[in-house]
Amino acid sequence: MKPLEKLLKKQSSLLAGPRRPSGPAGPPMLPGLKEASPPLSPGPPDTPCQLLGRLLEQLLGGHCSCPAADVFLDDLILTHSLFLPAEKLFQELQQHFLGASNYSSPSWAQSGPLQQKQAVLEVLLHFMKTYKDILQEEECSFKLIKDLYVLVMKDVALYPDLEETVVKLHQLLEMAELRVTEDSAASAKQVKPLFRHFRRIDSCLQPRVAFRGSDEIFCRVYMPDHSYVTIRSRLSASVEDILTSVSEKLQYSDEPSGRDEDLILVAVASSGEKVNLKPDEDCVFTTLGINSHLFACTKDSLEALVPLPEEIPVSPGDTEIHRLEAEDVSNHLSAFHWELFKCVHELEFVDYVFHSERGRRETANLELLLQRCSEVQHWVTTEVLLCESVGKRTQLLKKFIRIAALCKQNQDMLTFFAVVLGLDNAAVSRLRLTWEKMPGKFKSLFHKFENLTDPCRNHKSYREVISKMKPPVIPFVPLILKDLTFLNEGSKTFLDGLVNVEKMHSVAEKVRTIRSYRSIPLRLETESSLNHLQAKAYVRQFQVIDNQNLLFDLSYKLEPNHQ
Repeated sequence: MKPLEKLLKKQSSLLAGPRRPSGPAGPPMLPGLKEASPPLSPGPPDTPCQLLGRLLEQLLGGHCSCPAADVFLDDLILTHSLFLPAEKLFQELQQHFLGASNYSSPSWAQSGPLQQKQAVLEVLLHFMKTYKDILQEEECSFKLIKDLYVLVMKDVALYPDLEETVVKLHQLLEMAELRVTEDSAASAKQVKPLFRHFRRIDSCLQPRVAFRGSDEIFCRVYMPDHSYVTIRSRLSASVEDILTSVSEKLQYSDEPSGRDEDLILVAVASSGEKVNLKPDEDCVFTTLGINSHLFACTKDSLEALVPLPEEIPVSPGDTEIHRLEAEDVSNHLSAFHWELFKCVHELEFVDYVFHSERGRRETANLELLLQRCSEVQHWVTTEVLLCESVGKRTQLLKKFIRIAALCKQNQDMLTFFAVVLGLDNAAVSRLRLTWEKMPGKFKSLFHKFENLTDPCRNHKSYREVISKMKPPVIPFVPLILKDLTFLNEGSKTFLDGLVNVEKMHSVAEKVRTIRSYRSIPLRLETESSLNHLQAKAYVRQFQVIDNQNLLFDLSYKLEPNHQ
């Protein structure tokens, strides 16, 4: 996984500077949960197993548990992977359910078997509710859950009061089993399109659905001479698997490359930057740069690799953006980005920051959302620099400022940031003649937008604005990741071998904030205009230039530097 700071730098040079922590406890809490969860003292550090025992003790009494216990439960389920792997968690739950746990306390010892079993089932139910959409990716956890379910079913006859909870558990298990079956059937019939893959209109108009590691996609893998083979591959496929598929394809083609020598897989960016991918890396498709492509070559031909020619005409002229209304574009942008945001499971944020060593299959949807944020930023810059006329270019700047304003009105801060940062690209901001023709009210509005995206004082302006927003909200996701990274790097997970409960609670609060943002569906009018399908297709398949050198070349052709 790319280091977070490198990612943020790629999105905006403004975000690449040093962090400005607000105090010893880290950055200010992201808003959105102040009313959702009660104040909670996280409690003292403890061993993972003792921590689970404390939670079960607080859950004695089942549905009568206090709100603080509910938050404690959510904290543990959201963050257990930091200190208590799923296998160990379910082993402990099984021991508690059977009454064979080493945990002891006066209240736990005085409680009866029924209360103890109900407490265990509360934890299991909450785990199922949290993980239900991604259990097909957690095969080991799913098996352990079913093993525990078998034990539970054996006790229902002895403890009839468990029946209501067992019914809920059975329903969740059935839903998860059905989802696994449906995903298996769907993977045999349908190949999901990724961004920028073949640009099929019928694909881009379909609602986005979450990607899983078992999903299959088509992908082009290029040779040094820019010929290519198309392979069908699992999203989670390793580099070694991809190269095996490429080699098999080459055996039946006229392309001689790699038949007699071992191939390596290289990601080549439009700037010419090359990344030699390791054989055990997986899920590389979702982490490619906007205009990066996969190349298969021998080690001897690595240095000779050159990027593909630009995929869009660099000759200036009117493009689709000039013919569309700002309101149509902004609404379709927000609607699409809401789809992408909803596809990201809340636990992907934890995996992205805390479990980078496990591979990328757990964070594919988050990777795609971040890629889209960068794509929108480069789209704005590209469109401005492809506009030859100064007058039309000024009109386009005004349109993008209106789009940013409308996205902010939609509470789509991800698109708002991307548009503003795209206009702040040095290749655009240097166009003095273009900006001078901008009406004063638009200059003033854009200046306010720049202040809102200013990272000074730990993005204080942005945090104040978003704290006043009610769901639905699309936040500036890179900043959430930056906050989580600050938490991870700024405090230890274990303190003298004991779980840092305060860190656990703070991480869970961040995740609950994301949950709060998505607690109400986003509804926008996207079909009112006659050309709404045209606008929808346009915003979902941008063609952009992400090579900063080429962007500067276009900029200097429009307005040479006369100084």
